[in-house]
Amino acid sequence: MSRPTGRVLTLLELLQSGGTRTIAELAERLGVDGRTVRRYVDHLIDLDVPVEAVRGRYGGYRLGPGHRLPPLMLGEDEAVAVLLGLVAGRRTGLTTATATAGETAAAKIRRVLPRPLAARVDAVLESLAFTEPAGESAAPDAGILLTLADAVRHRRPVAIRYTDREGRRGDRTLHPQGVVAHAGRWYVTGRDPGIGEDRTFRLDRVADARLLPGAFEAIDGPDPARRVLSGFATAPYRHEVTLRIRGTAEQIRTRLPASVASVTALPSTGSPSPAPEPADPREPDRSEASDASEASDGPPWLRVEVRAERLDWLPPVLAALDLPFVVERPDELRELVVALADRFARRARRS
Repeated sequence: MSRPTGRVLTLLELLQSGGTRTIAELAERLGVDGRTVRRYVDHLIDLDVPVEAVRGRYGGYRLGPGHRLPPLMLGEDEAVAVLLGLVAGRRTGLTTATATAGETAAAKIRRVLPRPLAARVDAVLESLAFTEPAGESAAPDAGILLTLADAVRHRRPVAIRYTDREGRRGDRTLHPQGVVAHAGRWYVTGRDPGIGEDRTFRLDRVADARLLPGAFEAIDGPDPARRVLSGFATAPYRHEVTLRIRGTAEQIRTRLPASVASVTALPSTGSPSPAPEPADPREPDRSEASDASEASDGPPWLRVEVRAERLDWLPPVLAALDLPFVVERPDELRELVVALADRFARRARRS
């Protein structure tokens, strides 16, 4: 590469670092005079790089928006950060519908890395392991994602064409509040002006998104991520479970996150402690004083509500919490808890 060409690329890298650079600053960094800096700027303009001249006492040059993406200059640390980000995004499923875009972008960066750095990056990629399984969910279309993000920023209503979980297609109008990535999927949450309720839609089920004229006012309430998690916890499922668990919300959240369960305080009058069960002849009796002490000390009882398609996973979770709990409903869950306790007791008695 000739020295002038190398300086032109260095000039592009300096401009891509942001802000306005004076001619004197650029000349010093490149080791040339001001006239040569202007010639190098002309070379970049000939390559359709959108370089803007800023007039005035503190004027100089800066990059402006262009009609296409110009060549991008990255330092070694920046290139590694982008490459690992692409790999992690593809692995967790947080990519766009053009799955090859992430792969081709990563390949382009990998090809131009210096050989010693490329070897070290390869070592990282070969030794890298993920605790979660690879994301297999359908990814959203990049154009739809960008349209919804623009609607969120400018508070513009948007019309979407959506296919629900039952396969029914329909047109919806939404006042979007935010785009949320959760568990390998993308969601958009906002207010449906037709029914006046909050709604959450999976982006991979959105076939089309179109900005509508006008604007809407910001909606008070939880942030978009909390709205999505709350929607998961309150969505209709086959079983509606109500529990009372004695402990802190933080303890409960270690096993029952916000996307699975809602945790609320009981009325100030308190919930009475559960009635003592019939004594097991195999266990020593506890005194009434001991029961009273346990009822008065420690954290309060909290109401926990869970909606689930199956119940078999809940007894092991409750056992892992290791907190006092009462099953208010359904009876089927209570029977599953008793059955699990019996299995534990039988196995513990084996020699």
